[in-house]
Amino acid sequence: MAKRALISVSNKEGIVEFAKELVALGYEILSTGGTKKLLQENDVPVTGVDEVTKFPEILDGRVKTLNPMIHGGLLGKFDDPSHQAQMKEHGIEPIEIVCVNLYPFVETISKPDVTYEEAIENIDIGGPTMLRAAAKNHKYVTVIVDSNDYQTVLDELKANGATSFETRKKLAAKVFRHTASYDAYISNYLTEEQFPETLTLTYELKQTLRYGENPHQKAAFYKKRLGSDFSLAYTTQLHGKELSYNNIQDGNAALQIVKEFKEPAAVAVKHMNPCGVGVGSTIEEAFDKAYEADPVSIFGGIVALNREVDAATAEKLSKIFLEIIIAPSFTEEALEILTKKKNIRLLTIDFSQQKKDPFKVVSVEGGLLVQDDDTYGFEDADIKVVTDREPTEEEWEALKLGWKVVKHVKSNAIVVNNKEMTLGIGAGQMNRVGAARIALEQAGEKAKGAVLASDAFFPMPDTVEEAIKAGITAIIQPGGSIRDQDSIDAANKAGIAMVFTGVRHFKH
Repeated sequence: MAKRALISVSNKEGIVEFAKELVALGYEILSTGGTKKLLQENDVPVTGVDEVTKFPEILDGRVKTLNPMIHGGLLGKFDDPSHQAQMKEHGIEPIEIVCVNLYPFVETISKPDVTYEEAIENIDIGGPTMLRAAAKNHKYVTVIVDSNDYQTVLDELKANGATSFETRKKLAAKVFRHTASYDAYISNYLTEEQFPETLTLTYELKQTLRYGENPHQKAAFYKKRLGSDFSLAYTTQLHGKELSYNNIQDGNAALQIVKEFKEPAAVAVKHMNPCGVGVGSTIEEAFDKAYEADPVSIFGGIVALNREVDAATAEKLSKIFLEIIIAPSFTEEALEILTKKKNIRLLTIDFSQQKKDPFKVVSVEGGLLVQDDDTYGFEDADIKVVTDREPTEEEWEALKLGWKVVKHVKSNAIVVNNKEMTLGIGAGQMNRVGAARIALEQAGEKAKGAVLASDAFFPMPDTVEEAIKAGITAIIQPGGSIRDQDSIDAANKAGIAMVFTGVRHFKH
């Protein structure tokens, strides 16, 4: 009696060749629907599943393989006398190989105009059921869900007449990962609760990394298949070494900042904090400002730009040691200049595709923290001028820039800037006045006439007093401290402007 293989795939790449090889190895092919038709058209002998079940496909194809004649063949133990007796009694023959992949649910819901009904019809039922049955019975059954495994199976069948238990177990594990991921996409699509009682997330391996934060740590980079397209996971690398764990963290931080700007902007990042942000009428001018903001810290950093990199900008970028440059595109001349540097990573990303993720996830020991992303912008804030003096037009422009940047700086965060660039950044300090002193010291004389942005309120007037001493003329902060009036009084006494936004931007 011929051994049997059941083949039913939506992704038909390589399936005809695989089926032909199985036939040559003495397998009878069982199939349904479009797969059966394709195999027949390519002269592969096929037995229809309905011939085995003695029952037609019904309900528009929703019920085809859900039948004891199929699942008995998948789940029967080949070396169990009781199972074999029952199978013989009911005329059930074993199925040694199952090759199935599923209705394209993810591809369907990725379409911008997909209807709810169309999505539901692309939820596969028979496919996952067969895969799970075969994977459970992997002691006897070889189950394939990925076309990349066709050749491995064929090689073992040709060499040994059967696949090894180790291979069957490995393929079964892949099946359960695949069906778990498939179910996660479906459940997330149907879920309306913001924080459901269980949260199942699914990611796909993008690349293994040389190491993690440190050389003794192993690491890999996974991407969401359905998520924000504006992330490092969806960049195209044109040149340079493979991305490292820290590169990805820093590159992500740079992208999140640069997307805040509509005008030409350049962002330099070091250790996930901006060290320089500049805007201008051209991308070259914006980069000049970002570089001037901190020409020391930019060394070995990441630069993200929101306009095409031209030759003039590339010349300036090439004179600095940088790990990564991210931009929408590079001119041919710019690429010629920058690719002379062997190791620098050049990445492009489509700035028009800024789809928002529904939530942000951070891992902690033994769990996950989930929250909305911080998309709160200046236009959303309840702006109040709380001092006697209002900001000038130029100060307003600077305050807006500082507010965009400070929410991306690790708390406690202070940004000193003018309307074109950051001048000093204090990040991740244990107290706010310490962060202010770092930012003001970095700004130096340039702090005179500049503005200051804070990610959270001032619990005491000391930060305002430090700003006044340095020559700051306007401050933007959330407000909300029980001692707000002390800070307001200090600002009024010095004749500087202060604006409350009513919202904090903590970033831990």
